[in-house]
Amino acid sequence: MARSREGELRSRRRLAGALLALALLAAGGGALLESRGIAWAAWLRAAGEAATVGGLADWFAVVALFRHPLGQRWIPHTAIIPANKARIADNLAGFVRDQFLEPQALVARLRLFDPAERLAQWLVEPARLDAFARRARQLGLRALDWLDDTRLREASRRLLLDALQRWDAARSAGQLLELLTRDGRHQQLLDEALGRVGDYLARDEVKQRLSALMVRHARQQWPAVTALVDSVKSVDSMGDYLADRLARALLQELQDILQQPEHPVRADYDDKARQWIERLLGDPALQQQLQDLKARLLDQPTVQAYADALAREARDWLAADLAREDSTLAVRLRDALAAFGGSLGADPALRQAINEHVLDGASRLAVQLRDALGAHIAHTVRAWDDATMVRELELSIGKDLQAIRLNGTLVGALAGLALHAVLQWAPVVPSWLH
Repeated sequence: MARSREGELRSRRRLAGALLALALLAAGGGALLESRGIAWAAWLRAAGEAATVGGLADWFAVVALFRHPLGQRWIPHTAIIPANKARIADNLAGFVRDQFLEPQALVARLRLFDPAERLAQWLVEPARLDAFARRARQLGLRALDWLDDTRLREASRRLLLDALQRWDAARSAGQLLELLTRDGRHQQLLDEALGRVGDYLARDEVKQRLSALMVRHARQQWPAVTALVDSVKSVDSMGDYLADRLARALLQELQDILQQPEHPVRADYDDKARQWIERLLGDPALQQQLQDLKARLLDQPTVQAYADALAREARDWLAADLAREDSTLAVRLRDALAAFGGSLGADPALRQAINEHVLDGASRLAVQLRDALGAHIAHTVRAWDDATMVRELELSIGKDLQAIRLNGTLVGALAGLALHAVLQWAPVVPSWLH
């Protein structure tokens, strides 16, 4: 890219120089021919002289931006860009900071952009979603290949084990229980558990298993008694009866617990939950016991081997899935994005909420970055070498500046012709101008 720009710049320089040389030749040749009495040569001389003046003036202006013309440092107001590098750095940093990272201006531009609406439009394009899912699948495969390195895998394993060793299991468990018991949520869990137990006990097959268990235990513990009872009434039928009555009694007790907010079981459940939370968060002995138990589990070779096996199986499954064109994960990702895009497009309130969060985040980020980024830009520009700075600027805008030289030479020639025409044909021109 740099070589291409250098080639274009050299080409434009040669063209501008050639045109200036042609102007000088026209001026000199016109003057020579005019001295020999050739009338039209005056027009050639006028055009050549004016083109030379225009070309030289623009050459001086262009060169003076970057360096001292002909190396003459005594000429004032030359090498303007290198001489004002510090001021340029400060002005550029201020411009970026105030125009691009000024919070109110940034928020105003983002509000007009309407990020949520643009996102919704992007997400409803099937081709874009397909390309995104395909790219995500490829990145996933690359990440798995990267993580498959033995050294990285071992380092990741050590980092995970170290993190688990440092993890305060007791405090985390206490905080989790505290969250679950907030606003009576643990009572809702109790209701759900009791309801499932009641459904289980009401099944006929459960009653039959309970009856068989009671009869088997009775026959093993009291064989003589059960034999005597069998002679009067079937022990199996008595087991069925007792199992049914026991199930009914348990179901009734469950109903009482579910229907009575102040039931003793609920109160005891509350007390036990609070006691466990207090112990997990404030009992050093219990906390140490849990830490020791966690450490022993993590040090068990079987536990580590099991975790390694799970990790390998998960990695293999992910690799096999992502390698397929019809990857389940990619399809799920695409479908989820499409569903979100449809919801976003149809829900103005959701779009407004997303835009508010984006605008608030952008405003906060701009406040944090604007001064630091401005200082970084100023420092970077100030640190540039003069020659490097000039070279980069010349490669960026030098081609257009050489076009100015070309235009100056051509416009000068036209101006010379026009002025000569006025001097020749305007009767009102005073004689001393000829």
